[in-house]
Amino acid sequence: MDKKTIYISQPVLGHEEWEALKEPLYSGWVTQGPKVKMFEEAFAKYHGVNHALAVTSCTTGLHLALAGMGIGPGDEVIVPSFTWVATANAVLYCGAKPVLTDIDIRTYNMDPDSITDKITDRTKAIVPVHLFGLCADIDAIKAAAPGIMILEDAACAAGAMYHQQYAGSLGEAAAFSFHPRKSITTGEGGMVTTNDPQMAERMEMLRNHGASVSEEQRHHGPKPYILPDFNLMGFNYRMTDIQGAVGLVQMKKLDHFIRERDQWANFYQQELSTIDWLHMPVVPEGYRHGWQSFVTLVDEARAPMSRNALMEKLQEKGIHTRPGTHAIHLLSYYRDLLGLQADALPASKQANDQTMAIPLHNKMTADDYQYIVDVLKSFGG
Repeated sequence: MDKKTIYISQPVLGHEEWEALKEPLYSGWVTQGPKVKMFEEAFAKYHGVNHALAVTSCTTGLHLALAGMGIGPGDEVIVPSFTWVATANAVLYCGAKPVLTDIDIRTYNMDPDSITDKITDRTKAIVPVHLFGLCADIDAIKAAAPGIMILEDAACAAGAMYHQQYAGSLGEAAAFSFHPRKSITTGEGGMVTTNDPQMAERMEMLRNHGASVSEEQRHHGPKPYILPDFNLMGFNYRMTDIQGAVGLVQMKKLDHFIRERDQWANFYQQELSTIDWLHMPVVPEGYRHGWQSFVTLVDEARAPMSRNALMEKLQEKGIHTRPGTHAIHLLSYYRDLLGLQADALPASKQANDQTMAIPLHNKMTADDYQYIVDVLKSFGG
């Protein structure tokens, strides 16, 4: 077979996004303004929430949401170990302590059964991660930790659903990512959602240095030359109108992107099911997967080679792969900070060592998918 080059992910940006950039560029309003507001309104309407606030990234969105919840020094926040490090970093930004818990190896999401013994009188919030676009089992998490605030790390989960309810509407707040590896992108950028009006008001101030009114409100008000009061120590987490304009266009494509990814995820599931050492991702009944990534698990006891050797062989064939993500408790900073042994969270360690994401994105062709299937089958099993 002829060698191809297939990237792990590629954003879909084109003429419509290019045209959308003209208005903020020509108007001169390139920081947070009317396009951001329109993007926020479209995102909130789609996900069935009352409030959406655009920010510079999902990481700053997580920090903003935790600050909006009042998380601070002395507090503890439960976080799964198998997630991108930003989930735990945002807790530290607040001066709080991340308490790492294990995952369900079938879904890669937080294991509700591992939460109970992590709860103390200092536990103020839980951050379930909707990893790779599959919502965490929120009902089971709430049952395991009644009364504790939930912040969804929905970085990968734009458009994902849990029992007919969209990600972003399942807890007290949520944070999404628009990084180029996500299904929709604004380059960098993120969104925070909530149904709590008081929390939304507090986060609105915090993302704009703690100002009592936004820049747009001030400039359109009767006395734009008067600076607002600053009631809180805030941050500069504002999205630009350039990004907001792109985000508006991308939102219109989200359903199409997910449908197309779902179609090819099903193709992978069917075609690769005969490889006994390669475990397919699980989608429980009643879930709509957002398919940010298609993450497999390599059973190294049965596979012809290790996960890393397999990734190297695929790279030689032009197929770009990645580990699903990392286990935070194995990273040197957190290993030193929390002092957890590698086998303290066994499912997270297994996922760290054995998961492999294969390409799944909206720039791939049918030939690309078939090529990947054929190469994987050529290794046997």
